[in-house]
Amino acid sequence: MMEDSYVEWLVKRKDPAYAIPLKALMVLVCIFSVFMALQTVLGVILMTAVFIGTYFVFINLSIEYEYLYADGGLRIDRIMGKARRKKIFDCDKEDVQFVAPADSYMLKDYESSGIKLMDCSSGRKDGKVYAMIYQKGADHKKILFEPNEKMVKAMRRAYLRRMVA
Repeated sequence: MMEDSYVEWLVKRKDPAYAIPLKALMVLVCIFSVFMALQTVLGVILMTAVFIGTYFVFINLSIEYEYLYADGGLRIDRIMGKARRKKIFDCDKEDVQFVAPADSYMLKDYESSGIKLMDCSSGRKDGKVYAMIYQKGADHKKILFEPNEKMVKAMRRAYLRRMVA
């Protein structure tokens, strides 16, 4: 029973449509900057700046989300470039209003005009996306995420009437 109250799941975000052309452009600019570096001292500075910029573009286009469900609480971390991790969402069981598939009509009653949307899903059309309505004080959010079956079962036990699966 203890292993059911702790579930981890990693989801890779689908690259946006502009990722491949942007990566190709950055590689071409790097090649051009190498030729500039061979010609002038200013070219070396340009090449260094371009290489640093290219590194950050590649890192920021590779994003994964790690979901950590433990004892009714959910934590979501964004992992950039398989190296840098940042906590972007954390909630306790008491702050969860409702959890349902993202396309469920049941969510309409829980959404208000001031709700913020956080999309922590892969962005793939075939993904089974769930929406969590979270409220703590004035902070009101709708979080989109893609749990695996083990996480859905654990959430169903913890949230009882607040979850539609």
